[in-house]
Amino acid sequence: MVFRKLPGVLASGMGLRLSQKFVFLLFLSGLVTLCFGALFFLPDSVRLKRIFLPKTDNQAVTVGSENDVRDHSKKMSREQTAKGDSTTKLKILSRKQLVTHKARTVERSIGNKPPEEWTPSRTKTEQVAKARESVTGGDRVTTSTQNGQNKDNFDFEKFKQCLLKAPLGSDNGKPSDPQTQQRREKVKEMMKFAWDNYKLYAWGKNELRPLTKNGHIGNMFGGLRGATIIDSLDTLYIMGLMEEYEEAKGWVENNLDLNSSGEASLFEVNIRYVGGLLSAYYLTGAEVFKRKVLELGEKLLPAFNTPTGIPRGVINLGSSGTSWSWGWASAGSSILAEFGTLHLEFVHLSELSSNPIYTEKVMNVRKVLNKIEKPHGLYPNFLSPVSGNWVQHHVSIGGLGDSFYEYLIKSYLMSDKTDEEAKKMYYGALEAIETNLVQKSQGGLTYLAEWRGGILDHKMGHLACFSGGMVGIGADDGPQEKRQHYLDLAAEITHTCHESYTRSATKLGPEAFRFDAGAEATATRLSERYYILRPEVIESYMYMWRLTHDPKYRQWGWEAVEALEKNCRTDAGFSGIRDVYSSVASHDNMQQSFFLSETLKYLYLLFSDDDLLSLEDWVFNTEAHPLPIIRKSCLQSGPGTQDADKSAAE
Repeated sequence: MVFRKLPGVLASGMGLRLSQKFVFLLFLSGLVTLCFGALFFLPDSVRLKRIFLPKTDNQAVTVGSENDVRDHSKKMSREQTAKGDSTTKLKILSRKQLVTHKARTVERSIGNKPPEEWTPSRTKTEQVAKARESVTGGDRVTTSTQNGQNKDNFDFEKFKQCLLKAPLGSDNGKPSDPQTQQRREKVKEMMKFAWDNYKLYAWGKNELRPLTKNGHIGNMFGGLRGATIIDSLDTLYIMGLMEEYEEAKGWVENNLDLNSSGEASLFEVNIRYVGGLLSAYYLTGAEVFKRKVLELGEKLLPAFNTPTGIPRGVINLGSSGTSWSWGWASAGSSILAEFGTLHLEFVHLSELSSNPIYTEKVMNVRKVLNKIEKPHGLYPNFLSPVSGNWVQHHVSIGGLGDSFYEYLIKSYLMSDKTDEEAKKMYYGALEAIETNLVQKSQGGLTYLAEWRGGILDHKMGHLACFSGGMVGIGADDGPQEKRQHYLDLAAEITHTCHESYTRSATKLGPEAFRFDAGAEATATRLSERYYILRPEVIESYMYMWRLTHDPKYRQWGWEAVEALEKNCRTDAGFSGIRDVYSSVASHDNMQQSFFLSETLKYLYLLFSDDDLLSLEDWVFNTEAHPLPIIRKSCLQSGPGTQDADKSAAE
């Protein structure tokens, strides 16, 4: 026996002294405690954790409200009486030749690979581990009937009375200046050209491949189809392309099948499908859009069934409701720009359904964020949905972080400026961004660097160029002494992003540009030279025009139109290009759905009067889908209240 070799231990089996037994048992118990306790700190995807933790771990009640506790109790009761367990065979998530945009998801951990090599996927270990989890989707079951609430009690006529201006303006936003009107008509022609070719070659698919004249489906939407149709509904409507709008509406009514069991990006489905359907409903009042969006909204709720209530990035839209984190995300973490870009849409889902669960879910996300320490006041991009702690200290206003900040200020504006928590979080974050990330180049250009554990990476992504508009729309509600400063900062950032366009051969901007090694607003790496029809720079032009009416923003927008026509228009649609610094275009064969939803919509608004989708009544989600400001006092009041407000506004 091993004890016989220890000094002070007798040779007989009973030779251990009482004190030695106590010390040995204490050591043994400590070792066991350490081993099992460590499981709670392992990444969420680690197989051992799935084996030893209870299967109900994924449904823990979190920092949420009393309703969450009630829902959880009901859910457990249903589980005990359910007949059998549903299991789901999980597929490997592949996104080959897939370019997502505002999540702002892929740029992101993929590094410098070209778009055609982006293939984030789940490992076999993660699949087996996830399959062992018990998933019920309890929230989904209760959503439409919880507390006897009725989906059909939203008063659309009352909502219209609460708008300060007609959604399409006094004359559909038609500008009085002939040149501006001519430019607006050109943008409308581009939209019709993009739509007609999509309809001809890719109808019902998610996106058009204009060079090969066929459709693209991809793996991002979990089996859902028609992403371009959903993304285009509001653009077609505000441009007055009514025949095309009716075609799109008919497809939604007859062909949009939400009974999918595929693996979808929670973020992308939310901003494109949920945002697009919400916007279409609020603009038109067509019940089919409300019916579809509420059905889809229920399918997204199980993503929040985590120990913290922070949703995972990927969800199975089928009956299982299984969710998991991206395979490339650090230690099974959730992404700031994904779980932080749900608030606008989910608040409106609660408005339409009269069910508070959607708002409760996104408010719980805020509670988690407000409880944890922010390094230098900054919000890192990776957060564990299990522990609620930051996983890495990488901060970016571009990919991985961007729309989180956008949704803070827009949540405040959409609440009719009553959401004080969103306001406090936004201006606190903006102060930290100014202190730590805002830089001035040797040539005098203002840019937003990225922050990696205290070390600055002097790089700014195209995605970060939305921030000019963001800082601009938030300027008036900041501290009085900083309002002009914020507007100036917005103009400086927008100018820098314009410079990234003018310094290329095509007059279109690269995916990322740098301010090091003598470079100024130019891409220094081959992997960052492409342009995929992104909208962020034009988005900032539109906002800055509305805020300042400086004619240079319309001129910059027209330069972008000319560059798109020259370099991206093909015989059968628009395509991204692989190198903005080459005068000979090499097309990537993809007409992104966000080109129709965002890029062309922002251009059209840029050349329209301000009363077309007035910023007094609407905020745009991160896919440029307009959502109305929620005026609770008006919606809950009797007739005549808002008429007085309209008179005051006029």
